[in-house]
Amino acid sequence: MKNKHDNLSITFQAIIIKWILYFIYKTNKWDIRGTENFERALADNKSVVLSCWHGQLLTSFMHLADKNYYGLAGLNKDGELISKVGSRLGWKMLRGSSSKGGSKIFVEIVKKLRKPPCLIGITPDGPTGPEKIPKPGVIKAAQKTGALIIPISSISTKHWKIKNWHTFFLEKPFGKIFLQYGNPIQFNLDDDFEICKEALSQAMDDVENRNKNYVKNIIK
Repeated sequence: MKNKHDNLSITFQAIIIKWILYFIYKTNKWDIRGTENFERALADNKSVVLSCWHGQLLTSFMHLADKNYYGLAGLNKDGELISKVGSRLGWKMLRGSSSKGGSKIFVEIVKKLRKPPCLIGITPDGPTGPEKIPKPGVIKAAQKTGALIIPISSISTKHWKIKNWHTFFLEKPFGKIFLQYGNPIQFNLDDDFEICKEALSQAMDDVENRNKNYVKNIIK
């Protein structure tokens, strides 16, 4: 009976959160650049991994709602809630984390990416950090499948900052969101991991800097 009540509670919370997120992100103005970087790849029958730092994940998560792309959620109670919210927002949710069920979810990600066109959104530093330090999963999945990695940056004029192991951004209503999809990068199976890790970090920094410079020129 407890499990049934838990499921009903999580389902109810997911419904409420979905509509709160819709309200927040629909009332923002959006300035989106670089979508052709992943749309072109999918049109060419390639698989794509969207790489977004965990603290910024909500923006691209909401931008790509209702597209039936793949997202990830953990196996804990929070992950269950995230999974239900994601499903209601039109994402196909995969369950697992690097600490629990890591190898199983990695196999599942690789299996999906090997059937292009496929797009999976992954936070390379999530869900436990350290902040903005890529973990092996994104890189190794891309190496095994030849999937393109698209780095993402988001900046908003109005937001809350939630502090835990990192700074998590939740946009406020009636602001403006600047979302930049970066140029694709690709790794070969025999590429050195540390070199790939540095390249991914650099790509994430580059797209962040491009977005920041763009915003500076817009907001003066």
